[in-house]
Amino acid sequence: MAAMLFAFAVSCLHADPLPSWNSTAPKKAIMEFVEKVTTSGSAEYVQPSDRIAVFDNDGTLWSEQPAYFQLFFAIDRIKALAPKHPEWQTEEPFASLLKGDVKAALAGGDKALFDIVMATHAGLTTEEFEKVVTEWMATAKHPQSGKPFNSMVYQPMLELLAYLRANQFKTFIVSGGGIEFMRPWAEKTYGIPPEQVVGSSGGLKYEVRDGTPVLVKTPELVLNDDNVGKPVGIQRHIGRRPIAAFGNSDGDYQMLEWTTAGNGPRFGLIVHHTDAEREYAYDRDSHIGKLSKGLDAAKTKGWTVVSMKEDWNTIYPSP
Repeated sequence: MAAMLFAFAVSCLHADPLPSWNSTAPKKAIMEFVEKVTTSGSAEYVQPSDRIAVFDNDGTLWSEQPAYFQLFFAIDRIKALAPKHPEWQTEEPFASLLKGDVKAALAGGDKALFDIVMATHAGLTTEEFEKVVTEWMATAKHPQSGKPFNSMVYQPMLELLAYLRANQFKTFIVSGGGIEFMRPWAEKTYGIPPEQVVGSSGGLKYEVRDGTPVLVKTPELVLNDDNVGKPVGIQRHIGRRPIAAFGNSDGDYQMLEWTTAGNGPRFGLIVHHTDAEREYAYDRDSHIGKLSKGLDAAKTKGWTVVSMKEDWNTIYPSP
C-alpha cells in the first residue's frame, strides 16, 4: 500500500499542469519560461517577489463576443432603471437600448458607451454596486450560447493561472473593464482576489449615509485602463513591472510592450481567436477585440501567439 501511495504521489507531481493545451510551441514556450525563472541557481532565476504576471480579461480569460459582457450588464441595468427615467424613452443612447437596438445605441462611440456605464453605475455605494453585480452574474445568460457568463471562461487559461501560482507567481487582472464590475466575482472565477484586479476606474466620494460611512460611485472616469492606460494602471496599483503579460487584442499592446521591454527574462503571449466552431474567429476587422498591430509585432518582439483552434484542445470548462 505504501508503495502504491508513493507511486500515486509521484505521478501527481509529474502530472501535466496544462492538459487543455496541445503539445505545440506555445505550451512549450510557457513551460520553458516558468522553468528557467523558477530554477534556483539559474542565470535567469527570478525571486518570487518579482514573479508578477498580468492578464487581460475580455477575450483573454473569458469570451468577449458579440459584445463585452459588462455591456450586457449595463443594458440590463438600463431596462431595470427605465421606469425611474421616463426621459430615456426619447434620449439617446438609452432610447435605442430600450428598443433593443444596441448597434444604434453604440453609434455614438465612446461617449455613448460612457453615458451608458455612468448612468447604470454612478450613485450607488460600492457595497450596493457589488450586490447588484453579484446578483446579475448569478442569473444572467449569454444571448447566443445561453450559458452563464462566468461559465464562458477559458479552461486553458484557468490551468495557466493555477500553474503560475503553483510556481509562486502573483497573478493580476489588468483589464479595460470596470474594476468594480470585476472584483465581486474574479476570486471565485479565477482565484484572483479583489486587490489583484486592475481595471478602468470611475470616481468615488466619501459620504456618511444614515450614520454609516460609505464610498459612492460618481459619474467620472479616473482611469481608462486600456491601451496606454494599462501600464499606468499597473504602476499605480501594483508598483512592479510584470515579467509576464497575457492579452488578446491591440488594447493589450502597450501592456505587452512595456512588460517585455524590462530587464531579465520576459514573456508575452497573445490569444488569437481562430476557432469559429468552438468559440469565435476574429482579429483585424473586428469591432470587439481587434487584433492587428499586436499580430504584426508579435514575431519581432518575441511574443508567443496562441491559436485557439490549433493550440487548445478544450475551450470552456466542463459543466
